[in-house]
Amino acid sequence: MKFDLQRLKGERVARGITQAQMARKIGISTNAYWRKENGERDIGMEEFVKILSVLGFEKKQISLFFAKEVHNSEH
Repeated sequence: MKFDLQRLKGERVARGITQAQMARKIGISTNAYWRKENGERDIGMEEFVKILSVLGFEKKQISLFFAKEVHNSEH
């Protein structure tokens, strides 16, 4: 499974939090946060929990941010 980065960005934007603000709150550079939010770098679970906290989500709600993998099956 992968994190749903579009949802992550949407939640951040909906709360009026800039990438720079988010980066500062979780202790990384704005560039590093941009790369993570855009899928260029992986987001670790501990880091993702920090992001969710900034967004106002509880740790137990982390499953809301997983994207389901789609597998093509041949019949």
